[in-house]
Amino acid sequence: MFTSLRILFFAPLCLLLASPVSALADGHAEEGQRLFRTLRCVGCHEIGPEGRNKVGPHLNEIIGRAAGAVEGFRYSRAMVERAADGLIWDEDMLRAFLIAPADFLPRTRMAYRGVRNEGDIDHLLEFLATLTPETNLGTAHLEPSDPEVAPEILAIEGNVEYGQYLSSTCVTCHQESGDSSGIPPIINWPANAFVTVLHAYKNKDRDNAVMQQITSTLGNDEIAALAAYYESIQK
Repeated sequence: MFTSLRILFFAPLCLLLASPVSALADGHAEEGQRLFRTLRCVGCHEIGPEGRNKVGPHLNEIIGRAAGAVEGFRYSRAMVERAADGLIWDEDMLRAFLIAPADFLPRTRMAYRGVRNEGDIDHLLEFLATLTPETNLGTAHLEPSDPEVAPEILAIEGNVEYGQYLSSTCVTCHQESGDSSGIPPIINWPANAFVTVLHAYKNKDRDNAVMQQITSTLGNDEIAALAAYYESIQK
């Protein structure tokens, strides 16, 4: 079973977006909503009344938020350091980040390569400005979140050493340094998010034939072990 692992998994490209309302450029929230879906932001970020932290933090009330400020979310070391320096997601900072996330914040876990169209950024900002825990603009038209995993599965305590053993072929594509090289990094993910994503592939709720094949060979204990191992890597 172990030798059948070829790649660990592909995490959908996602965006961490924010900016203060007063600085928003011209854009249209409806188009921003469409981009939020088509750019696969919903793969990692939730919004609206049911918004939770997943692979990325929830985006409710993100406009004007200080970097690294969502309670309960485990940020990368790079983001924590920038937060300590007082980074606020104003329009200039946000645009620089979205154009080239890895250049703006080296070793960021967000592997998205960048939004090159300034108009698209305008629309995304307008859409994000509508999001609070009480408002749910357009979420009925967004792709659904990954199905919840049974509590008893999430409660499995993964063995870090076993997870490291299982991950031996993962480094073929995913780097433990945290560098993406065009492939999303998977270190330091919250274990529950990691488990949820792998089960989404295993149950074919996420579309990726390779990942569906790989996860079909993994049992609950193996997924938990991989989650524990990758959560333990601090970069």
